[in-house]
Amino acid sequence: MTADAAIGACRLCPRRCGAFRPARGSGDGFCGLPALPGVCRAEKHFWEEPPISGTNGSGTIFFSGCVLRCEYCQNGAISRKSCGTVVDENGLIELIKKLESQGVHNVNLVSPTPYYPIIRRALERYKPAVPVVCNTGGYERAETLKSMEGLIDVYLPDYKYSQSETAKKYSEAADYPQAAAEAITEMFRQVGAPVYDENGIMRKGLLVRHLVLPGNVENSLGVLDWIDDHLPKSVPVSLMAQYFPTGHEIHPELSRRITPEEYDQVVNYMLLLGRDNGFCQEPEAADSRYVPDWNMMKEKSE
Repeated sequence: MTADAAIGACRLCPRRCGAFRPARGSGDGFCGLPALPGVCRAEKHFWEEPPISGTNGSGTIFFSGCVLRCEYCQNGAISRKSCGTVVDENGLIELIKKLESQGVHNVNLVSPTPYYPIIRRALERYKPAVPVVCNTGGYERAETLKSMEGLIDVYLPDYKYSQSETAKKYSEAADYPQAAAEAITEMFRQVGAPVYDENGIMRKGLLVRHLVLPGNVENSLGVLDWIDDHLPKSVPVSLMAQYFPTGHEIHPELSRRITPEEYDQVVNYMLLLGRDNGFCQEPEAADSRYVPDWNMMKEKSE
């Protein structure tokens, strides 16, 4: 590992905290992450939307750490710290090639936000033949995303919140609605509406996700309103019903699963808006058994 991987004044995410992030160890900013990513899983994944997972699976690379602090995070074991196997751009290229050799439909970069410089350098050196998916919480800087233009084929962002107070309460990010709106607008500018192959696998384009939270139907309806006002109906929306309490919730309304009535209200509103090309989940998706096995958690020496 070389010292040039360090980030001197990080402004990658909307917090723009200007923190020093060493190549390894702990950074000074909100996320506390080093510049080199920890990878906690790099395997085929079959639990994404059908145009992403298909029949051969999505080649997911789960990075540790996050720029948000969602109290309900279902990947909390890896999102609050730097962990897993540390890789530089060479190691990342090796993982991409390994997944590509397994016949995956795409290479899916999960929670890449703190590591865009390393990811960019890796993809500039080796761009796989399959699409590259950027799978993100939506809390991005449009300026940072512009540096990835031409390297990302499919953007798969969350749009979590339409209300600033809700974003602050659950994720410590009051500016989330505006930041995510600007980011998703930039994503759409880069890749446009979905383009599918003959098997229905997305080769390029934008797909927006939203997790319905218990007691927060109005927030979800606001998310759908923004999407319908700013994105063409050719952009699908994935309404996720997979929320389940992890035991770390601070706010009591999050201590239960969503009800069928809550989820149906959001789905029906999406259909009322004429957005009928999206995706819904069955209630059975709200189960901890769908949390991935973090099989690369053991640190490896470099």
